[in-house]
Amino acid sequence: MRTLDEILAISLERKGREAAIFAGLEPTKTATELAATPDDRWLAAMSRAIFNAGFNWKVVETMWPGFETAFKGFDPGACSMMDDDWFDALITDTSIVRHGPKIRAVQENAVYVRAQAEAHGSFGAFVAGWGSDEFSGLLAHLKSGGTRLGGMTGQYFLRFMGVDGYMLSQDVVTRLIAEGVIDKPPTSKGAMKAVQEAFSTWHHASGRSLKEISRILATSTG
Repeated sequence: MRTLDEILAISLERKGREAAIFAGLEPTKTATELAATPDDRWLAAMSRAIFNAGFNWKVVETMWPGFETAFKGFDPGACSMMDDDWFDALITDTSIVRHGPKIRAVQENAVYVRAQAEAHGSFGAFVAGWGSDEFSGLLAHLKSGGTRLGGMTGQYFLRFMGVDGYMLSQDVVTRLIAEGVIDKPPTSKGAMKAVQEAFSTWHHASGRSLKEISRILATSTG
């Protein structure tokens, strides 16, 4: 496995300068900032990532004020208690994307958010408690505890919320395979453990954030 500086050199050959590599990279929030983020904003963000998946993001963005109204500001208490009448009304609400399983996921994830908030004080505190060396564990928790939050959806959700983490895009996976970390897109626990160990090694050796490392890996191939 190459050092991160060696992979960065490959990226620089392709992109010319670091500014081009890190352009548009979202800022990372501190643990204090994550913990202070209200639970309704976490539910809203995970819902937005779910509705974005496999759909036109610009359409969802344009319609988002309608989503906020239709789902009552994504209040976890209200959404977790969604009854059949509310669900049926949402299915015919033209101000949102009318996708039954994704609408139901909002309710199920509201239950998930409330459970973690009860256990940790807030959903933000729950997320903030996972360190950089445990990011794969957080992804696994979202996948198993939440609804439709596996794969890239969970990764996008956390990135949008300011959590420091990696994105296992096709370009990143290509680099991880080239470095011998994995031999195919990671789906098993063992493969995700190997990915986490590689990112942790680069993180501790370079002092760079997980999202910076992810961008360096991506730009070295794509």
